[in-house]
Order: sequence, then structure tokens, then C-alpha cells
Amino acid sequence: MTLAETVARSRRRGRGALYRYKTAAGERWRWQLYVPVDADEPDGEQRRVGGGGFRTMDDADDALREAVRKLRAQEVFATKGAPAVAAFAEQWLAGLELAPSTLQGYRKIVRNHIAPHVGRVQVDKLTATRIARLYRELREDGRRDSVGHGQPLSANSVQKIHVVLGAILQAAVDDGLITTNPARRTRTVKAPTGKTIRAARPEITAWSARELTAFLVWDRDVYDDDLFALWRTIAYTGMRRSEALALRWSDVDFDGGRLSIRRAADVTTRNAVKTTKSGRSRAIDLDEPTVALLRSWRALRGTIALSLARPDAYVFGNLSGEVRSPNEVGRRWTRRVAAAQTAVPELSRITLKGLRHTHATLLLEAGVHPKVVQERLGHASVMITMDIYSHVTPTVQKAAVDRFSALLGGA
Repeated sequence: MTLAETVARSRRRGRGALYRYKTAAGERWRWQLYVPVDADEPDGEQRRVGGGGFRTMDDADDALREAVRKLRAQEVFATKGAPAVAAFAEQWLAGLELAPSTLQGYRKIVRNHIAPHVGRVQVDKLTATRIARLYRELREDGRRDSVGHGQPLSANSVQKIHVVLGAILQAAVDDGLITTNPARRTRTVKAPTGKTIRAARPEITAWSARELTAFLVWDRDVYDDDLFALWRTIAYTGMRRSEALALRWSDVDFDGGRLSIRRAADVTTRNAVKTTKSGRSRAIDLDEPTVALLRSWRALRGTIALSLARPDAYVFGNLSGEVRSPNEVGRRWTRRVAAAQTAVPELSRITLKGLRHTHATLLLEAGVHPKVVQERLGHASVMITMDIYSHVTPTVQKAAVDRFSALLGGA
């Protein structure tokens, strides 16, 4: 094959060619390859790349094979260069098919913690060392919310950022922009471990039975709260806020004393529901007073408008029959607790999620099997329940020891 024939063959995209040439130092070998000018248009205009100076044909052939591999992975020969991290993150987000609330959380992480720090860095220039520095900076002063701006970011939050950034960079690997994921280089990148996260987790805040009773009595009899039925139902079932707001009357089995939890209010979209956090429905038993309360609540709703008491109506919907905003309900709860603290002696401040914690804590302290508590709360496993409520373990163990001793009669 002549040199002219060899060079002509190299114009077939992705095949490449080898040829030799003479220098003052002796015979050398060169490889040559035609690649797309635009990696997004592989059949468009081509340009020539190559390398020379190889002493043997085998060395040149090895270099050519590596160049072909990179071409097929769409790595280094595009004229545009790799995009910046922030730009590529937006492309990655646009391609995700996730629940709106999950996607909103990812966008918030990119907007608040990834783009401001490493957003302008090209994807192929982001190193493990720079990522390690990012995590250190976040742990020092990474909070961007209005209340705690500039304060340290929790280990749990840094771990979430690590997961998102790692997924973005893995997508860059899949797209051929980089060969390895720098966020996965664990010798340099020290993301918070599960042990660190658990150690830094704030202590669960829950009410005692006395505090819960005192608040509910005050809320019903003194405050005359139009949302009393909602607060009490959450406290007596352990439902999540969003699950309670998405309940329909068809989910309530008054005769059987059971409640079916099939959906949850969507925080990101007005008057919309989604699947539960676990993706599964569950049924929980109700006590008689709670059943009676819900009967009375349905009757009251029916006096306002018959449509509010129909099977497909939301139990705790607004007066237009729409799903209440979870965030607005949370704010109303905060105002109720603040008002109650001026009237109820020694009432501690808890969030609306604290009512769910109160339900679980009181059940465990009463000796209810953790598996039952897990099923009522809708956790994926009993291990999650026991991990969250590990603070209750000493009380449960003491009660168990006392019961065991009583069974033996002190022998």
C-alpha cells in the first residue's frame, strides 16, 4: 500500500491510519485520524488529528487505538471543550424523571451549593482535591437559608450534596466528557459517613403524654381551632403532614375503624397529590374517639357544602375542596404552638413533624412492638424506626427488665 493510499484510507471516520517518515534521528511512525468538528454531529464536517514521533509501528498503533477509543467515547476531540459544571448540571436536571418534590430538592442543591462554588469549572477540570475543598467549605459556612445564612452546613446536608454532585459527574462519565468520576475518589474526597451523620443528627423533640393532652384540650376548648381535627388525627395516627392533607373520605373505614393512606400532598404543586414517601399504601387502625371525631368532622363539613363530605372529597381540604398547602399548614401549626405556650405551663416547642414523633415515642414507651410502630409510620423497615427513635431505647429496656423480673416473681 502506498503512502497516498494509506492517507486516503484514514479519511474514513474512526478508522485511522499509520505511516512512517524519516527524520534526522532516523525512521519514525505517525498515526492519523479524522474526527467530527462537532461531537454532537458525528456525520458532519471532519477534521484531522494525529500524533507522531513513535519509534515503532506498534507504539504508533497503540496510540491510534487509544485515540479511536476516546473518539467513540466522545471525549477529547470536540472543538467546543467540556461544558462548565453548572451548565452540565442543568442538562442533567432536565433529563431526570423524578417526583416534583425530589427534583425541586436537587435543583435547590445545585443552585445553592454546587453552582456558586464550582459551577464555572469545566467538568473535565473538576478534581477530587477541589471537591474535597468544597465539602470543607460547606461544613464551615455553607448554609444559604435566610435564618442560618453563613453557618455550618450539617453532615446530612453535605452528604446529600455529595450524592447529587456524584450523580452529575457520573452522567458526565456516561456522556464521555470525563473518564472517571472525581467524586468517587474516596482517598481524597471525604464525604460524611453514616456514623458521622447519625452523631450530628439533632435530638428528636416530642411531647410527653401530659403535654400532648394539655395542648389538644387548649386548642379545642380555648383556641376553638378550626384545624383541631387535623392536629388530633396526626397525633393519634403518626401520619405525615402531607399524608393527612391528601386523605379522602373514601379512605376512612368508619365501621372497621381503619384508615387507608394512599397518597400525599405535593409540596411543589398547588392542589396536587403524589404517591406516599415509600411509594406504597398502608392501613392503620383508629381508636374509637378518633373515629367519632372524624364522623363529627364529616358532618360539619357537610353542613358547609355537601360536596365537602362526598367520598372523593379531601378530609382536611380547604373550603373550596382543594388540597391545603403543606407549608401553609406548617406555618399555622407554628402559630398555634406559640400561642399555646403562653397559656399551657411548661409546654415545649415542637414542629408539626414533632406530632408524628410524639405518636411514635409514646407508643414505644408504652411497650408497643417496634414492628407495629414501623407499620403505622410507613417506614420501609423496622431498622429505620429504631434508628430514628433510638433515644427511646433506654426507657423501653428498663420497662422490659421490670416486666421480666415481675414474671419471675423475684426468684
